Amino acid sequence: MAADIALPRDYALNEYRIEQTLGVGGFGLTYLATDSNLNLKVAIKEYLPGELALRCDDQSVQPKSDSALDSFKWGLSRFLDESRTLASFRHPNIVRVMRFFEANRTAYMVMEFVAGQSLNEWIRSRRPLDQKAVLGIAHPLLDGLEIIHRARYLHRDIKPNNILIRDDGSPVLLDFGSARMAGDGNELTVIVTPGYAPAEQYHSHGKQGPWSDLYAFGGVLYWMVTGNRTVDAVARIRQDMLPPAVNAADRTRYSTELLAAIDWALTPNEEQRPQTVGEFRNVLPAHVKSEQRTVTIQETARMPFSNADTPSGVKFDHETLKIIEAELARHIGPIAGIVIENAARKAHTVAGLAEIVASEIADDKAHTAFVRKFSGNRTTPASEPSRPTSGRPQSVRQASTESRIDAVTIEKAEASLSKYIGAVARIVVKRAAAKARDPGELYLMIADEIEDKSERKAFIRKAISESGKE
Repeated sequence: MAADIALPRDYALNEYRIEQTLGVGGFGLTYLATDSNLNLKVAIKEYLPGELALRCDDQSVQPKSDSALDSFKWGLSRFLDESRTLASFRHPNIVRVMRFFEANRTAYMVMEFVAGQSLNEWIRSRRPLDQKAVLGIAHPLLDGLEIIHRARYLHRDIKPNNILIRDDGSPVLLDFGSARMAGDGNELTVIVTPGYAPAEQYHSHGKQGPWSDLYAFGGVLYWMVTGNRTVDAVARIRQDMLPPAVNAADRTRYSTELLAAIDWALTPNEEQRPQTVGEFRNVLPAHVKSEQRTVTIQETARMPFSNADTPSGVKFDHETLKIIEAELARHIGPIAGIVIENAARKAHTVAGLAEIVASEIADDKAHTAFVRKFSGNRTTPASEPSRPTSGRPQSVRQASTESRIDAVTIEKAEASLSKYIGAVARIVVKRAAAKARDPGELYLMIADEIEDKSERKAFIRKAISESGKE
């Protein structure tokens, strides 16, 4: 089937050259490709729902019939919306979406290609894992999953084959082809991997939420500690034949605390499971890292709002911060949470917090309306700085006046870095520009945010080359 519908080897898709087909699913295909500009391996997902569309002789994609046209267009729109959201995620344990585009009458999502082994393959020669190893995989993945849920998305297909262990031992969550927004009022396509999918995913109107992903996550942990896959969820409804982890696992190797947490996540009734990643993580044994290190900008997304102390000792109300985040997200997307959390450590009042985060809103009118809404004043606050009439984002304007780097260079740096780390590049570049003495130093500073060494080197080489042309 893959050979019949896949793009051929060496096919040129913009700057990408297709090398091979990695997989075929209900919504499309995934390819291994090479970015000819950066000479980097990438994974590309193509929207091609097998039930609705087919490949033409010119490699374009079209609906199979007129009756399938509306469904195909709806799915294409959702694919692009989801790509846009996933591209804004920046977390070391979530596969990174670098860009997305339309071509061949369909759409493509370009992701980092992660070298390593699937959890299925990796674990074979390492069983039985000790508790430290299990938690070393579980906690980082939960941190990444929490970012997805905070953006109101569900993964919906967590299983060992969708978890990859990098060569350095760190885990990364893959394959967002089944991801959907939770609670948007639309029925969700049935996605089922027996042994991991909860009962509510077996029908399109099931009550799906973060608890659904946590069931699948619990299934992965159960398999890791017992060596056995769980009984299919629908078979557990009338009579639960699944041996609890506290009975099936080696009690001399795993703590009761860990095994009881797994059993809680695997509760058949979705209302009786942990409802959020935070709830589940709180009952897991802590994963003690071997060394302390500075928290990076990517990791600030994991820090909870509640009881967050600012340098002044101010504690912001959790609900108030969530309201501000929701309003800010309308303008800058899912990275609003990161911006709010960073600002909460600096501001003394809600109005002051709104002033700080509003700098990320590009539109002047929207910026002013945002500040007014949270200052409690219907007039322009006296403390509000005068704003230029240019349409360029405020973050760029501020950085250019506080540093020696011109606005055009900053915009280019943002565009270049965003291919690697998504929308959060705006924040990284703004901070670096305030410190850098020249464009060369700026690029060296922001290159540190690129995790992959080869990508980092390619980024610096390209930046130096472009700087020489100016």
